[in-house]
Parts: sequence; structure tokens; C-alpha cells
Amino acid sequence: MSGPYSNILSSILNGVPVTIAAAAGGIALTIVMSFVAGLAMLSPSRTVRVIARIYVEGFRGTSEVVQLFWLYFVLPALVGFKLVPLAVGILVLGLNHGAYGAEIVRGAVQSVPRAQREGAVALCFSPAQRMFRVLLPQALVEMLPPFNNLFIQLLKSTALLYFISAGEITEKGELLRPVFGSNLVFIYVVELLWYLLLAIVITAVMRFLERVMARRLGRTPVARSRLFRRRAAKVEVGG
Repeated sequence: MSGPYSNILSSILNGVPVTIAAAAGGIALTIVMSFVAGLAMLSPSRTVRVIARIYVEGFRGTSEVVQLFWLYFVLPALVGFKLVPLAVGILVLGLNHGAYGAEIVRGAVQSVPRAQREGAVALCFSPAQRMFRVLLPQALVEMLPPFNNLFIQLLKSTALLYFISAGEITEKGELLRPVFGSNLVFIYVVELLWYLLLAIVITAVMRFLERVMARRLGRTPVARSRLFRRRAAKVEVGG
């Protein structure tokens, strides 16, 4: 492949490391904020629960683009300190998706059967021991599928960093439009394929972790293809 196609591929490829860095940093911050805020919403302290709820509702209820502009344009005007675009992107992606992840953590912990909680109390476990030795290990398995979806959504949200010129895939593609306007279809197909490839990698990692966690709890992971065949068979029998 030569000519404009090779130039397009190489240019978009230059944005891939930035997209990966933004996604990886955002995912790491999302995990931290999800557990901090999610467990805080289960705290016996009303003050802690209120603070966590303000964070969750504040970031879920406002636009990611506006959050980017606040950190990149408004914050320097207020404090006189400007962050690099990639750092701003990681912060916004992590804080925003961490607010959604907090509800995943809260819901998964609350879904653990009550008998497990009562058993831990009967064994005289402290609240911290009940949480980290009984509840969280079981809740983690339930969290992984929704976290997989959340991380893929975060990956796609890295395209918003185009607005602050972070140099990721989408910006690299947009910079090609004035020069290679006749190859727009190729430009956007390449961008879509890169996002798809990265999403497949995230899904593969999360499914591996799901199988590992299931085995640690003594559960037998069911292959998804087998599960789909069983559901299809039930539908046919019922029909």
C-alpha cells in the first residue's frame, strides 16, 4: 500500500499510543474512584454517603465535554496552573466513568446474599473483614461484565480529547481531512477499526479475569457459545 493510504495509516497510527495511554489511565482512575465512591455510599456515616452521592450525581449529570473545558481552560484561569491535554483527559475520563462505576460496585456488594453477611457476623468478623474477606470477593465476579461495558465506553470517550488537541486517533484523522478529503471513507474506516481492535482487547482481558475470579470462588465458568446454544435450545423447545 502506497500513496495517500500509507500516509493516512501512519498518521492515525501516531495517535494510537495516546489513545491507549488515555484509556489505560482513565480505566485505572475509574477503578479507584468506583471502589472509593461505591463503598463510601455503603458507609454507615451519613456524611460520607452524602459526599459520595454528590460526586456520583455531579459527574453523571454533567457533560464530559464541559468537564474537559473546565479542567483545560477554566482551571488555569482560576489557579494559574495548566495541565497537559493527556492528563486532563485521563482525569475527566476517570472521574466521569468512576461515577458510573461507583453504582456498579454498590449494586454488586448489595447483591451478595444476606446469608453471607449473617455468616460473617456469626464468625465475629469486623466490618472491614466482612467487606474484604466475604462480600467483595463475591461481588467482584458480578462487577466484571458491567465494568467491561464501562471500560469500552471509556475507550470510545477518548475521542472527546479531540476538543483539547490531545493527539489521539480522532484528532489525527480530522487533521487529514483538508489534505485527503477524497479519502474520507478510508480515514474513518481505519479509525473505526482501531477502536474496534482496542475494544476487543479490553473484552478479552475482562473475560479472562471473569473466568479466573469464578474459579477462585469455586464456580465453573460456562463458555458463552455453549450458553447461547442452551438458550437457543430452550427457545426452540418452548416454541
